[in-house]
Amino acid sequence: MKMKNIFLGMISLLLLGSITSCDDFLKEEPEDNMSLEQYYKKANHARASVNALYDSGFPTFYGAEVYSGARIAYGPFLSGLYDNEYKGQEVIVQYCQELTISPSNITNQMRSIWSTCYQAINRANAVIKYTPGIVDLTFTANEQNIILAQAKFFRALNLFYLVKTFGDVPLTIEPYESLENNLYLPRTESTKVYEQIVKDLTEAAADLKEEAFTKNGFRISKTTAESLLASVYLQMSGYPLQSNNYKESATAARTVINSNKHALTENKDNAENSAYNILRTQDDLTEYVYSRERSSSVAGYASNWTQLSFPVDAAGWGYFKYSLTNNGIRPTATIINAYDPANDLRIQEKQFYFSKFTYTNSKGEVTVNFSEPSPWFYYDEDAMLNTGVSGKDFPIMRYAEVLLIGAEAIAQSEGVTAEAVSYLAAVRARAYTKMTKSEIETSLKSLSKDDFIKEVWTERIREFSLEHKLWDDIQRTRMYPTASATNKGKVTFVNVIGAKNPWGATFQEKHLLWPISDTEMQRNPQLVQNTGY
Repeated sequence: MKMKNIFLGMISLLLLGSITSCDDFLKEEPEDNMSLEQYYKKANHARASVNALYDSGFPTFYGAEVYSGARIAYGPFLSGLYDNEYKGQEVIVQYCQELTISPSNITNQMRSIWSTCYQAINRANAVIKYTPGIVDLTFTANEQNIILAQAKFFRALNLFYLVKTFGDVPLTIEPYESLENNLYLPRTESTKVYEQIVKDLTEAAADLKEEAFTKNGFRISKTTAESLLASVYLQMSGYPLQSNNYKESATAARTVINSNKHALTENKDNAENSAYNILRTQDDLTEYVYSRERSSSVAGYASNWTQLSFPVDAAGWGYFKYSLTNNGIRPTATIINAYDPANDLRIQEKQFYFSKFTYTNSKGEVTVNFSEPSPWFYYDEDAMLNTGVSGKDFPIMRYAEVLLIGAEAIAQSEGVTAEAVSYLAAVRARAYTKMTKSEIETSLKSLSKDDFIKEVWTERIREFSLEHKLWDDIQRTRMYPTASATNKGKVTFVNVIGAKNPWGATFQEKHLLWPISDTEMQRNPQLVQNTGY
């Protein structure tokens, strides 16, 4: 059963958990006055709580906000390599491009990230603390362990995002239950935060089912947790920790790869039925390791990503069901030039991007050429043309990323082995349809370790240019990509500190972390601001 039904399930479980006999009702504490300990008495309470994490446990970052793009896009904006047509209104984009972000001028955005993550962590903490104490005949030990594992995954996911965004952050593994408990916490060293993330994901993976996310009722599975763990170890190995966990990253990636539960989506043709168009239109593919679930049939759970697939003026054509469109996460020339137009299917028209659109109005057929490429990857045809409501899921992690993590981690820890080459070649061969995988492997296996790793970085840019992973790579590598119109497909990397972004602003070391919001600094006197802000 597709997990989109979990949105309805959340409602029914909450209702079911509150149904009691009249006598029971008279004896029970009103829910508004209940402590967490009083609440967690039934199996359905734990089920409903962990179900809620699928909606509010960080995936909300992947909700498209038509004017500002999406909160997950703040990193790409800070890279300077993405633009937004509404940046005059959504000033965080402008501040990012100018590199003038400060604790005060983006306080609302930073407070939103901070509070959303900690709310999810608090919910997860409550599930983890109180679920083991539930005595319910319907609650098997196996189900209890799976619920705890899912909560640990979401806690780790939020901590990972916080530590990448702000560096040292307060670490709490207890739910907030009183004014004396967890109200004013100091920042914890990043190494300790990462230790908790690794512990949570390792424990979660041990109890979760080994199955593809989309074949597991769209529930977190062992391969989901192991994939995130591989990403965590890769990030730890780079800056600022430089902990050299490449071997551990490779092990986690291999666990997923060798499970044979996931596969790259294959091209059926090089046009409408390419792998990239299949990924754009289908939600149940085993390439998805973890997706943000949306629903067109449940109020409040529709997706707005398709509105980001067209430039602003498209809404005025009178052709679409939406009254607002915005090329709100538009890659600049550096990203577009990272693709080889002669060989790379991903940069061909109506694959990842498109530059023109033909529609019919009362005067006949009209073709509009865009001034800049728009993300075809976000386009939902039925929603745009017919329903005005999109239920398309958004990928948070794909199997292609696991392969590229494996390629990089193996190269870093073991050298440019045939295995590492094979993983990178698999991702590239899907796009380079004029070359065989064997030919691509031959071109890669003679590379030096440094050059091979840069090829992996380059492939990550091309494969995930619309999935918001670029800034994480810049942070951990401290290398900034450059590409030009005169040598398309060739990407070089320079030290990000001292590099100029396309808008002429120069990166300083402080920009590799975001400032903590002024409001959070004022609320919690224990906090110390990030250096440089």
